[in-house]
Amino acid sequence: MSRRGWVLFSAMCVIWGIPYLLIKVAVSELSAVDVIFGRCIVAVVLLLPVAAVRGELRPLLPHWKPLLAYTVVEIGIPWLLLPVAEEKLPSSLTGLLVAAVPLIGTLLAFARGATHELGFTRLAGLVVGLLGVGALVGLDVHGAQTGATLAVGVTAIGYAVGPVILTRYLGDLPPLGVVAASLTLVAIVYAPFALTSLPHHWPRATVTSSVLVLGVVCTAAAFLIFFALIADVGPVLATVITYVNPAVAVLLGAVFLHEHIHASTLVGFALILAGSFLATRPARLAQEEHPELVTGVLTPEP
Repeated sequence: MSRRGWVLFSAMCVIWGIPYLLIKVAVSELSAVDVIFGRCIVAVVLLLPVAAVRGELRPLLPHWKPLLAYTVVEIGIPWLLLPVAEEKLPSSLTGLLVAAVPLIGTLLAFARGATHELGFTRLAGLVVGLLGVGALVGLDVHGAQTGATLAVGVTAIGYAVGPVILTRYLGDLPPLGVVAASLTLVAIVYAPFALTSLPHHWPRATVTSSVLVLGVVCTAAAFLIFFALIADVGPVLATVITYVNPAVAVLLGAVFLHEHIHASTLVGFALILAGSFLATRPARLAQEEHPELVTGVLTPEP
């Protein structure tokens, strides 16, 4: 990897690891709908003009159905459920549970017959990863947190299904156009709900700043950087950030929100990390034939 590639890679590891902290701060005074609308509208203002100038919106029109499906499962539902979940769950635990996305993506690929055979390594990876999720859910979640945990689970499924739709139906379209259009659709849909749930007083500076950073850095800038990273190192190596993001989320949660890191958290994270690494190592031939096995490419996370 070139020096430029390392810089881009390091930036994405951090940029998509901090949203969990920012969302946790934002939902202290804003509703989940306000958070998703604020994040999207900020990113739309920055990305939509760029996509329009580049002529990357018109080619999307004949593909509006898969674009709508992608928008719903990758942004519309997950970005609403994450703030809802973080009203109950620590930001670090939320980030760790979302780390199961590569495992779910691999399971979906196998269910669709995207690989010729399961293989011992990938099977072991799935088992180890599921044990990691079980360690987190079984030991760190209780009572009122159950619903929030299920919300994160639905989010993870959406993040895994999105790349499949993207690869099958939208893979030949301009990526920036897809992202800009998706964010615009979400902003339009949530606008009336956000306007009716605005807080009675202006939020604290930390809350407002969190939403702005979510929109500017974690969404608009993140996609531009991620596209550059893919161009520099390729889509396969770029997805390794998926394994680093949760560690950043745990570290930030502990430092800024004083969230406790239990032994079960470390064990669960280690198992998810190992399982995801093993389960998402397709053979070179299968990888070339079925690139959707490489989850997380061009997907807005988290």
